[in-house]
Amino acid sequence: MNIGDLLFQLIFFILLIGIVAAVFYAVRTLVIKKPDNQKSIEQKLDQIIELLEKNNKE
Repeated sequence: MNIGDLLFQLIFFILLIGIVAAVFYAVRTLVIKKPDNQKSIEQKLDQIIELLEKNNKE
């Protein structure tokens, strides 16, 4: 085995680990962030509805 083959395998292995890490990070971000954002939107909508109900009563 010469140095070129070893270097190629090392670079390819690092690239493969990087791709797996990027996919893991992307999936984790999509799964974790959406529920938090959804709760925030629901809370804001609830506040808007409460304010509209107060304005209609007055």
